[in-house]
Amino acid sequence: MFCPSRAFLVKPARTQMVTKNPMGMKIKCQATSIPADRVPDMGKRQLMNLLLLGAVSLPTGFMLVPYATFFAPPGLGSAGGGTTAKDAIGNDIIAADWLNTHGPGDRTLTEGLKGDPTYLVVEKDKTLASYGINAVCTHLGCVVPWNSAENKFICPCHGSQYNNQGRVVRGPAPLSLALAHANIENGKVVFVPWTETDFRTGEAPWWA
Repeated sequence: MFCPSRAFLVKPARTQMVTKNPMGMKIKCQATSIPADRVPDMGKRQLMNLLLLGAVSLPTGFMLVPYATFFAPPGLGSAGGGTTAKDAIGNDIIAADWLNTHGPGDRTLTEGLKGDPTYLVVEKDKTLASYGINAVCTHLGCVVPWNSAENKFICPCHGSQYNNQGRVVRGPAPLSLALAHANIENGKVVFVPWTETDFRTGEAPWWA
């Protein structure tokens, strides 16, 4: 814990000053002073300020790092056709390797089309789903985390909820999460734009 310097615990000495106002009347004023040897010099005060700032800002900064990923704006990458899915450290995702480390029902964020965070889905039979789920909330654009305990995607910003396929089940989000095809090409997972009917709603895809 931060302990205040002894300089702040010393009882200040009081001295009296006599002055005159414009009317010529004498006025007694009390001035407060601290012995010079008790006052930290400028270097020490700057050091204490830096230490205090560091103590407050460092934990906050570390706390913000994981949350920052949930507010990344969509569309960071280049537009166009399909793109190879990438893992959290930027490596191409090899389908067989992914299935060796991700169990049935798993939904893990990857980098998808246009750089959007996209969930790669492992089916119950331990195969990759043929679709990926764009993680950008259709309300205000927050990245929606997967809640395995609830078997839902639940937005931390305003409470919107989506089922395990990304279909909206609770607002304020007005639309389901966007889809992308998840194909396997030369052993790698490749996301391709989804332009067909949304199989979850039977409607044309709003994102196309």
